Amino acid sequence: MDALNRQADASPAVLLDKVELSLGSGASRVHILKGISLAVARGESVGLVGPSGSGKSTLLMVMAGLERPDAGTIAVAGTDITRLDEDGLARFRGRHAGIVFQSFHLIPTMTALENVAVPLELAGDRDAFDKAAAELQAVGLGARLDHYPAQMSGGEQQRTALARAVAGKPEILFADEPTGNLDETTGRSIIELMFAKQAERGATLILVTHDRALAERCDRVVRLRSGAIVEDIRMAERVS
Repeated sequence: MDALNRQADASPAVLLDKVELSLGSGASRVHILKGISLAVARGESVGLVGPSGSGKSTLLMVMAGLERPDAGTIAVAGTDITRLDEDGLARFRGRHAGIVFQSFHLIPTMTALENVAVPLELAGDRDAFDKAAAELQAVGLGARLDHYPAQMSGGEQQRTALARAVAGKPEILFADEPTGNLDETTGRSIIELMFAKQAERGATLILVTHDRALAERCDRVVRLRSGAIVEDIRMAERVS
């Protein structure tokens, strides 16, 4: 059993093989991802960079099971998610993935506490509200539990979104331009918090950003252009 566990731990957190995706129809159909193959190790942080329209956010979405590829396979935490139906994908994300979006995606009619707790509750966690309160406390929002998104600043909303993303202790944290709607100082604090949470939990981090300096804080930087990977740099090798 120990050997099997070690083998499972050694498998990639995310493995893509020849992934293709096109969007639209007829003359307006656009080839977004072109034969993407990529392996991300467990506990690794990867920054996805590239110009607007290069496919980096779409690549993150297919890895998170929020977009379905036209061809190729995607294995996340050892599961081929291309074989799952929508309900299966939702359950899988609830167990294995946390997602932070640029636009926060908080439910406006729920308090910060409810926004973090409800996904846990839907996953069957009996301690959902206690865990949510602890996560909000950990990101500095212990005094804002009962506030609604409209009553919070952008930074506070993104901290709530981060607390929601990590509350289930996911193996993989996906972040799509998490500082895009924040000022520089607030954005820096969110990034510090996100990397700290990743290190604390030993999670895999996949980060989409336009900020090359931010991407270079990751273990690897993967650059896309026109739907294809054109550069894959391990930062430790670059430093050495």
